[in-house]
Amino acid sequence: MLTLNDITYRLGERLLLDHTGAAIPDGSRVGFVGRNGTGKTTLFKIITGDLGTESGTISLPRGRRIGGVAQEAPGGPETLIEVVLAADTERMALMQEAETATDPHRIAEIGTRLADIGAHSAPARAAMVLHGLGFDEAAQQRPCSDFSGGWRMRVALAAVLFSEPDLLLLDEPTNYLDLEGTLWLYDYLERYPHTVIVISHDRELLDTSVDHIMHLDQGKLTLYRGGYSSFEKQRAEKQMQLARAKEKQDAERKHLQSFVDRFKAKATKARQAQSRVKRLEKMQTIAAIVDRDVQPFSFPGPEKPLSPPMIVLEDAAAGYGERKVLSRLNFSIAPDDRIALLGSNGNGKSTFCKLIGGRLPPMSGEMKKSSKLETAYFAQHQLDELRIEDTPVGHLRDLMPDAPEAKVRSKAAQIGFPANKADTPVKLLSGGEKARLMLGLATFHGPHLLILDEPTNHLDIDSRTALVNAINDYPGAVMLVSHDRFLIEACADRLWLVGGGTVKTFDGDMDDYRTYVLGAAKAERRGKPAPEPGAAKPKAEERKDAAGKRVALGPLKQKLNLAEARMAKLHGLIEKIDAALANGAFAREPDKALQLSRQRAEVEAALASAEEEWLLLSEELEGA
Repeated sequence: MLTLNDITYRLGERLLLDHTGAAIPDGSRVGFVGRNGTGKTTLFKIITGDLGTESGTISLPRGRRIGGVAQEAPGGPETLIEVVLAADTERMALMQEAETATDPHRIAEIGTRLADIGAHSAPARAAMVLHGLGFDEAAQQRPCSDFSGGWRMRVALAAVLFSEPDLLLLDEPTNYLDLEGTLWLYDYLERYPHTVIVISHDRELLDTSVDHIMHLDQGKLTLYRGGYSSFEKQRAEKQMQLARAKEKQDAERKHLQSFVDRFKAKATKARQAQSRVKRLEKMQTIAAIVDRDVQPFSFPGPEKPLSPPMIVLEDAAAGYGERKVLSRLNFSIAPDDRIALLGSNGNGKSTFCKLIGGRLPPMSGEMKKSSKLETAYFAQHQLDELRIEDTPVGHLRDLMPDAPEAKVRSKAAQIGFPANKADTPVKLLSGGEKARLMLGLATFHGPHLLILDEPTNHLDIDSRTALVNAINDYPGAVMLVSHDRFLIEACADRLWLVGGGTVKTFDGDMDDYRTYVLGAAKAERRGKPAPEPGAAKPKAEERKDAAGKRVALGPLKQKLNLAEARMAKLHGLIEKIDAALANGAFAREPDKALQLSRQRAEVEAALASAEEEWLLLSEELEGA
């Protein structure tokens, strides 16, 4: 068991850890959560011994190995498989000793130990981990120096996973991964045989791959059983209990203080007044849980919506120079489409986004789009385009050259930079704040189409939830590339798979895609070709309508399924609003209650529209 006892740590004047501790059971998988900047990575460094503490102790049974992703990614001439195998230092040392040992007893001991640790199956296990993180057999034999920084960090992650330490510490591991690697990691961590503590803002990972949540807030650690959804529920209940207890204590304090104030000067009541003063001094203050509000995201919609379709691709191709990356592209995009692009990194997702966003012309074929189409494009590399010495107000002033200062600052506050934050140089902003600024600049003119390429990398859980709300409130079309399954499931209605040099509609949901990804990985490890999505499905059903024209039933069924999913999502939203209104939390906040009531009416209207669409599609399917 890992025991953290009375840990205190300061960073300058900031108290990150305040006489806090936790006991992590052996074999548990712990999701470590808390707002950015609260000290999660600092605690990891304390556990590994890289940082000392002001007070407190770390206790771990003797002989337990601690492992984490190396800060410096490997980049030498060694092949990827060699780097990963070298992470098991005991195996490497024993194999080297076996080559030179002459004592028969020692040779026997080495052979026994190598068998115990599965040394001879190690290359296969290393290859399995590398493959799960996106490296095929050919890539595994290439030197590390051939790969970019992000891919090398995957190798570092593969190395620590392969070494299987007794205590595995992972700090935002999905930041280096695409969705396919992330889905594989969910599955791997769920079956990890030792103790894991993982810092993550990925809700899906925290719900599927861990059995405890450790929360760091206001310098204190609290350990909860269950995944993130269970943690949210437990914390909300604790918050309500503390609020009631604090209200009761405040009333008692007021009553005692009133008696003291009235009678402390009277000789006949002095003793009773003094006893109440002592009671007040001994009364431990109940601190209510305070949730810091997250600044919402806001994406302005277009002034005038466009008629569908906004974009049509007819046998289009895209690439760079003479190199064709994607071809056989035949799609249309409507003004209210919500599309998520799936597929491993390197298959062409960013290329497709650049084509749709007008940053890359088609190499062949035809791409028709409205002349009035406005597109906003956000990608992580754009953060480097911000002027590090300038401020959010300075960047906005470029887009509002004739606007008065008050209006520019009002816009800065609207995108998440109120008051003094608007005058903070970009170089002092956090990664999440830079992403917020870039999103605000990209969507400034109210686009018809919003293209988001990995928008959540620097955002904590609450900020990701705010982003989901903003995307769902945005009236235009959205195209998403993300390794965050929660974001995709909450925002996307259509899934397109980028792979094999083209883009295809994926017929299924994210559970189907996870099954497909894990199944394809297993098939490839067995030497079989990875199945194409939908390859095992029968030929598309067709029927003739009343006029004798052939009608494909597959697209109709898919539209019907999407309508049903939309109805279920809206029903769930209504239930959440009703629950919020029913628990009395807004009894003293009539403005918020009114806002919720209005939101409920809007959702009800959307539900009625979705139900009408479902009925029409049902009738069309039955008629076919």
